[in-house]
Amino acid sequence: MGNETSETLRKLAAALGASGVGLGAFGAHALKGYLNKKPEGSNNWKTAVSYQLLHAVALLSLSCLEEGKPRKYQGGGGWSGGKIMALGTVMFSGSIYLLTLDIGPKRILGPMTPVGGLLLMSVGYDWSRKDMKHATNLN
Repeated sequence: MGNETSETLRKLAAALGASGVGLGAFGAHALKGYLNKKPEGSNNWKTAVSYQLLHAVALLSLSCLEEGKPRKYQGGGGWSGGKIMALGTVMFSGSIYLLTLDIGPKRILGPMTPVGGLLLMSVGYDWSRKDMKHATNLN
């Protein structure tokens, strides 16, 4: 059994992964006719599913990395990069799903997509900085 942070990331990965598979199947079968009638509807849906599944795998990988850390380096339970990644994924993919289905206010959902994407990019940037800092302090 892992620490609290790795368990949280594993649960987030499982939720994103399972719902991503379900939404992908739903789009490919039940919504196929509806999505094909909309310009770029099918492509938008596939983009949302792809990003969701990709980041579910990334979160699962992070949970494994977090589990292997010595206790003094483990996450403190706040808004870790993994949790920000999960939030960014929900905002990015979720807003695409809703916009594609014409559900909800476009004035709110439209900007939510790039904000979710920025959260995803900021996590990657933050990790690259930490890795570079760690690499220079190996002596």
